[in-house]
Amino acid sequence: MKNFIYNLRTFFEKHGFYVSSRLADKLGMKAKSVRIFFIYISFATFGFGFGLYLTLAFWLKLKDLVYTKRTSVFDL
Repeated sequence: MKNFIYNLRTFFEKHGFYVSSRLADKLGMKAKSVRIFFIYISFATFGFGFGLYLTLAFWLKLKDLVYTKRTSVFDL
């Protein structure tokens, strides 16, 4: 059972949109603390925290697409 939970955690850490990691870097916290906050807020608000997480993931992905660094002027 522990192996399954470890594999599940590893999967979500690798493919979890990096919202928690980027937010933790911005706030100067550990990513684990941010993830635990999202988990607690999801239980406390019946899924609002999960919706907030997905909204942040979409927003960060959109921001990355808009603010990509161009190598030259002709890449537009």
